[in-house]
Amino acid sequence: MNMRAALLITCGLATITPALASTHDMLIGLDEKAAYGPNGSVNAEPGHDAVLVVDVSNPAKPRIRASLPLMNSLLGPPTNLQITSDGKLGLIANSVVMNKDGDAWKTAPDNKLFVIDLNANPPKLADTVTVGAQPSGIAISNKGDLALTANRAGKSVSVLSIQNGVVKSLGDVPMEQEAAAVVITPDGTRAFVCLNLVNKIAVLNIDGQKVTYDKTLDIPSAFNPYNIDITPDGKYVIASNTGAMKNNADAEVIIEATGPHPHVVNIMSPGTGPEGFAISPNGKWAATPLIEGSGAKESDWFKTKGGELAVMSIGPGGKLTVTGKAPLGKLPEGIAYSPNSDYIYVGNFVDKDLQVFRINNGKPTQVGPNIKLPGQPASMRGLAR
Repeated sequence: MNMRAALLITCGLATITPALASTHDMLIGLDEKAAYGPNGSVNAEPGHDAVLVVDVSNPAKPRIRASLPLMNSLLGPPTNLQITSDGKLGLIANSVVMNKDGDAWKTAPDNKLFVIDLNANPPKLADTVTVGAQPSGIAISNKGDLALTANRAGKSVSVLSIQNGVVKSLGDVPMEQEAAAVVITPDGTRAFVCLNLVNKIAVLNIDGQKVTYDKTLDIPSAFNPYNIDITPDGKYVIASNTGAMKNNADAEVIIEATGPHPHVVNIMSPGTGPEGFAISPNGKWAATPLIEGSGAKESDWFKTKGGELAVMSIGPGGKLTVTGKAPLGKLPEGIAYSPNSDYIYVGNFVDKDLQVFRINNGKPTQVGPNIKLPGQPASMRGLAR
C-alpha cells in the first residue's frame, strides 16, 4: 500500500479502489499551495496538490477511487475541472503556479490543462494541453466534443476539441477583459462567460467547433460575476456575483438565455460569498456554499467561524427562492450533486473535509459526520450536462 492510500484510510474517507470510468464520478481538486492563518491567506510551498476521483454510486458514502498528483488552484472560481458527459475524461485547468521570491512564494499565471483518462484502471494523466493564461472556469459541451476555458490573465476563452479521447487546442477567442467562468448551453450553440472585472456576462456563438464573440450581446450583471451555471432545459443562466466579499452586494443574477437577445429577468441574494454555485442535474434546485466571513482575518469585523449552505428552488421565470440552509465549515468552496440530484457535496477548504447533505423538499440535512480529506478541497465538479 502506498503512502497516499494509507493517508486516505487514516483520514476516514473510503480507501482507493480501482474501477472503470463511471457516470457516478466527481472530481475534487486539493490545493496545498495556499494556507490560512490569523492574518488571512498566505502562500505555501508547491508540490503537494492532488486531484481526487470520487465514486458516488452510493451517494451517501462517497468513495475515492484514485488520487493523482496534479496542480490546481484555489485562486479562481471553484469550477476549474469537469468530467465529460460519458464519464470517460476529466479535465483540470491549473490557474497559477508558485515561484520563489526570497523567503516567500508568489503566484504567477499558468496555462496548463490536464487530461485524465477515467477509463484507465486506475485513472491516469493522459495528456497536458496548453491553453490561455490563468485558466479558471472550464465547461464541456453535453455532446462531449468541445471544451472551453475562461482565462483570467489571458483575457480570453480557449477552445478545445475532444475527439476519440484526444483533447486538442483550437486557439483562443479574445475577450478584451478578464474571463473568470464559462458555461455552455445544453444544445451546444452558445456559451456565457463571466467578465468579472467589468460586471458583465458575455455571449459566445458556437457553430460546431467555431466559437465567436458578439460583444453587442454583453449583459450587465451585478458586481463581480464569478461563477455561472445553466438550467438543464437551457432556459436560464444564473451568474453568481461575489460583490466586495465583505458582506456587501453579493447576488444571483438570472438571465433569460434563449432568443436573439439574452437578458436579465431577476436578481436575488442568498447570502455572503457565493463563490461556489451549481444547479442540480434535474433543474429543480440551485445551491451555494456561502463563505460568509470564514476566510477573513481574525481582526476583520465580518469574521465568522464557518460558512453556510443555501439551497434554492428554481421557479417560473427562473426565480430563485431560498428553501433551506445548513451550517458549513471554514471557507467552503467546491460543490457538486449526486447524479439523481438528491445529495449535495461541499468541500471545506481550511477544515480539509467534505460534508454530505440529503435534500428533502429543498431542505438540506447532513448525512453522517464530516469526512476528512487528504488535503484542502478548492474545487469540485461532476459530469457535464
